[in-house]
Amino acid sequence: MRFDIITLFPEMFDAVTKYGITSRAIGKKLYEVYCWNPRDYTTDVHKTVDDRPYGGGPGMVMLIEPLESAILDAKVVNAGKVIHLSPVGKALTHEKALSLSKEQGLILLASRYEGVDQRLIDTQVDEEISIGDYVLSGGELPAMVLMDAIIRLLPGALGDADSAIEDSFANGLLDCPHYTRPEVYKEQSVPEVLLSGNHAKIKQWRLKQSLFKTMTKRADLLANRLLTKEESRLLVALKQEQDSHNEKV
Repeated sequence: MRFDIITLFPEMFDAVTKYGITSRAIGKKLYEVYCWNPRDYTTDVHKTVDDRPYGGGPGMVMLIEPLESAILDAKVVNAGKVIHLSPVGKALTHEKALSLSKEQGLILLASRYEGVDQRLIDTQVDEEISIGDYVLSGGELPAMVLMDAIIRLLPGALGDADSAIEDSFANGLLDCPHYTRPEVYKEQSVPEVLLSGNHAKIKQWRLKQSLFKTMTKRADLLANRLLTKEESRLLVALKQEQDSHNEKV
């Protein structure tokens, strides 16, 4: 997979290419990253990439010409969608990351200042994506978040192929709790079922814990989920247990 990134700060993307899972994935040639700096497409001595907004107001707006030139050059080698990382975009979800991981390439626009000239959005951008309801200094961090979410889904990126399948949100639920050695730590023991060797019971326990965590922390996920018979049964049992606990309290 190929990522072409339009950014004023290409060095920031070392955080993706030089560390952790995403570094190992690029070492396996699972993806490539190329950065295009809009300043390289300016014509004035100061390499200006922004100007005051028409109509007045605070801040500066990124100029259309250098951004468009960078995008057009990226399009010569990358036929993928142009995605603008912006708080006005649709929220990034696991499903979206999974869908984008099947693309051959993406062009990511990481804007700065108060945003970019709307005419660039209207003519060159295919999609806008947000990583949350808050404002950051620029689109580089959101672009890296999007890349990380996509890269770990590429075949061969993770050491264990099942890891991505069992992650939070992969099946619409939050992940269950996990434990490792030591078996007892400061008088806190690992749940006995995980030591039983009974894989059927372990699987059921993990599903129940996922449902409980989702019910208590992200009930909205359950509201939009078509539950299996087993999930419905466990969820009813969980609610009964919770009601019983509340009555005792």
